[in-house]
Amino acid sequence: MRITYQMFMANPANLDDHDFYAKELHLAELADELGFDGIWCVEHHFDSEYSMSPDNLMILAYLAGRTKNATLTTGGVILPWNDPLRVAEKISLLDILSGGRAQLGIGRGLSKEEYDTFGIDMNTSRQRSDESLTMVLDGLRSGTVRGSGPFYPQPEAPLRPRPMHDMTGDVVNIAMSADSRLAAAENGTTIASFAQGPVEVHLADIEEWRAKYRELQGTEPPLPVMTDHIYCSADAAEAEATSREYVTRHFLKTMQHYGFDKANHFDEIKGYQSYAAMADALQAAGKQAACDGYWAAQITGTPEQIVARIKERYEAFGDYNQNFGFSYGGMPHDKIEASLRLFAAEVLPALREAGLVATPVPA
Repeated sequence: MRITYQMFMANPANLDDHDFYAKELHLAELADELGFDGIWCVEHHFDSEYSMSPDNLMILAYLAGRTKNATLTTGGVILPWNDPLRVAEKISLLDILSGGRAQLGIGRGLSKEEYDTFGIDMNTSRQRSDESLTMVLDGLRSGTVRGSGPFYPQPEAPLRPRPMHDMTGDVVNIAMSADSRLAAAENGTTIASFAQGPVEVHLADIEEWRAKYRELQGTEPPLPVMTDHIYCSADAAEAEATSREYVTRHFLKTMQHYGFDKANHFDEIKGYQSYAAMADALQAAGKQAACDGYWAAQITGTPEQIVARIKERYEAFGDYNQNFGFSYGGMPHDKIEASLRLFAAEVLPALREAGLVATPVPA
């Protein structure tokens, strides 16, 4: 198992942009120093309270020069919003700048506001994603990017610099729907999901993807990734109170950003039927029950409670990779740093002792 650090880049407290970025980058650098295996960063636009990260490749390129060991993962590049030639060029350059530590994560996007502001028809998201990913993967393998599809016609273009390692074997698909999990199996990529329900629900999704991957690829699938909000405190009551407050703030903003709080929001958008069902279920449950369920799905608590929750996941999923977001919902950065340091001081050593992770102790 690899333990990685997730950057959400949400600024609901409306801190000064420069101050906010300085604090967030400090935390990411600290995660590398404390022994995390990797750093992930999202791509989002136009809504600073949800996420202020318009170019995750640029953020990770900065971190390439500020970190030593952590892999650097785009979590993910939203393919319909980016030119595939530029995606292939940028991820190759990030690999060079980081000394071979780059990992490509991709997604197709869920926010109609972002699609509309870019002037891109959201109904075409699946076709755009599939066409773009084929071009990017072929380009990374061959050194030449080309495309003859309807969305990204591209004359042959050499890819230089070439990445330091074969990046096509560990591509991550941000997959929260059955449609995206199927696409991941078809393209031979692993999946990354955000924790939002009981372990058995996520296990069913993972097993569905694993079975399809074996059927289509003829090999064993790579390790899936689960991403959680986390808060670590020595005081169980304080951990629950703090995590409930800020996880709930993040969840309500997520509902608003993606339109889950609007009736029939996804009904007429092609390829998003599973999200329409999800929105209906959340609205039927009621706001408080939905918030409580989302909080319960996250891994929070004392170091001992967190270790137990990770072991529970590991026993259910088998070997998998765990990604943790420490900064969310406007939580004060001093609390975030204290949580991060306690996790590194007590949770990581306990997971090493249990044989779940092989993360080296930082120098």
